[in-house]
Amino acid sequence: MVSDAPKHYSVLLNEIISIITPQHGGTFIDCTFGQGGYTKKILDYKNTKVIAFDRDIETKKKVDEISQKFPDRLIFKHKRFSQLNNLKLKNENIRGVIFDLGYSYTQIKDPIKGLSFHSSGDLNMQMGLNEFSAQDAINKLDTVELERIFKFFGDEKEAKKIAINIDKKRKVKKIDTRSLVEIIEKTKRKKNFRVHSATKVFQALRIFVNKEITELINGLIFASKVLKKDGVLAVVTFHSLEDKIVKYFFKNLSENKSISRYVPKLSQPDTLFRIIKKKPIVPSAKELKENISSRSAKLRYIIKKDNFYQLETDIKKKFQYLIDIENFGKKL
Repeated sequence: MVSDAPKHYSVLLNEIISIITPQHGGTFIDCTFGQGGYTKKILDYKNTKVIAFDRDIETKKKVDEISQKFPDRLIFKHKRFSQLNNLKLKNENIRGVIFDLGYSYTQIKDPIKGLSFHSSGDLNMQMGLNEFSAQDAINKLDTVELERIFKFFGDEKEAKKIAINIDKKRKVKKIDTRSLVEIIEKTKRKKNFRVHSATKVFQALRIFVNKEITELINGLIFASKVLKKDGVLAVVTFHSLEDKIVKYFFKNLSENKSISRYVPKLSQPDTLFRIIKKKPIVPSAKELKENISSRSAKLRYIIKKDNFYQLETDIKKKFQYLIDIENFGKKL
């Protein structure tokens, strides 16, 4: 998820464009506008329109820049993509919905956001429209809650020890970015020189603070509803937990009958979506050479078979244990 490249690259851009085929026109939803790479490429094609979402208000600067070149064809929503259901889109020809779940180079290097373990100062990690910060979580949640966050969102094997040592330290003084990194480095005896010791804990905190699991699940559900027939839902993930959720959701809607019970049975297809490729698309050798941080990217996509706007899925039940962990934030 972290990018250390000197500039921002839109990961798997050519592959995304070949899948969503903007040359045929239509409206596309870019759920994670970021630096606008996908949006700009789509708008290069005539008869296209983009509705762009981003919770980070800083992206509005890039939106304004692109809008000058493509007036009246870019609509920006300063919202979380889980708010897709608040848009009245049934009259729009939604031909594609795109999620790029990575962070941009600009966001990672922003000292105010404090997303990186190379940052200094307060623990923040808020991407916008948040309810609490990483500092709130680290200094106020109990050790069991911290352990579960590190274990399930970061796959951190030393989660319990790190949580205990955080608790010891915060009794003396409030923990900031540098002191958290020091605690992790002192706790983890086995060093992996290819991956920074704090990588997994910082990933876990970013997921928790921004409620990325709940956001992703709701975003996928609502995106599935707004798409028109033959529309494409495409998602680029950057770590195994995201990919696990997307893979399950896509399989659920393409292998099981998932239309709402309230839709007349005679008009229902066997499944709502079809999968063209079961294995994810990964960056080419050329892209990896240009942007090494794309190495963990995986692209999955599904195509809607008919115009249905109600569907049923058990994805929330499947990942309820992760949603429950994110709900620890309600006490902050």
